[in-house]
Amino acid sequence: MRFPRRNQVVTVTSSSPEGLDDRTGRFADVYHRMLTSSWLTLLLEIVGAFILVNLLFAAGYRLTRGVANARTGALSELFFFSVETMATVGDNRMVPINLPAHVLMSLEALTGLIGFALVTGIAFAKFSRPTARVRFSRYAVLSQRDGVPSLMFRLANARPNQIVEAQVHVLLARSELTVEGEAVWRFHDLELSRARNGTFRHSWTVVHPIRPHSPLYGLGPEKIAAQIGELVISMTGIDGVFMQTVYARYVYRPRDIVWGARLSDVLIRDARGGFAIDYGKFDAIEAATPPQWRLPAA
Repeated sequence: MRFPRRNQVVTVTSSSPEGLDDRTGRFADVYHRMLTSSWLTLLLEIVGAFILVNLLFAAGYRLTRGVANARTGALSELFFFSVETMATVGDNRMVPINLPAHVLMSLEALTGLIGFALVTGIAFAKFSRPTARVRFSRYAVLSQRDGVPSLMFRLANARPNQIVEAQVHVLLARSELTVEGEAVWRFHDLELSRARNGTFRHSWTVVHPIRPHSPLYGLGPEKIAAQIGELVISMTGIDGVFMQTVYARYVYRPRDIVWGARLSDVLIRDARGGFAIDYGKFDAIEAATPPQWRLPAA
């Protein structure tokens, strides 16, 4: 195996299917984009495609000059004839009279059948796709919990249903130096005091105790803030209604982490003796008691 000489520029090309191809652009995965886009965006795209396709067929009918009772050069009449043909409504006044027009009308009818089937399938898939409405607290806090310095944040299920067998995974991403002095982006799993919740229905405070095995152990508050590049939070569980897996994700950055604070209590008793969440205080934090940070010995 030959290695490039020092300071030699090497251009690497990839022909594998996994390689990115800029030529595909935003249309690389139309189906996935339609499923993840908003309903308004999807509706506008469908309407735009419908108008564009009918305009193209209307231009084709105009070129064939094969539609009876259509005014010469009247693109608007041919456009509405195309709409009626694609929707299989029909028009007793305008009909194709030559072979090119018949072929074009047959092609348009086939296009309409396939197009309506695809739009129906996408709309059904978008309606039936289960999603989680999980709210994360605006801030993560660093304070003591049961006498142990801890990193904490909160999440809540914003729907009245239950997410069963919910699991939370916290990933610490930060820049580190290798033995050779190369800067790399490394990821560390943070151990949680409780990473599973059998019935996630209300609020859930996630706690990472900063003990000797923690990558944050032995660091002061300022160093901890400098050490954290990102905290990537992922939550998975099974929707209690659809019985399908749902997923939620959130990212905390150093500016979102507050030292010496605790999350305000948000659980309140309702009139029936149960619990409810006061979302007006969901993102609220207050000074921790005791406020000092007991720095563990490294």
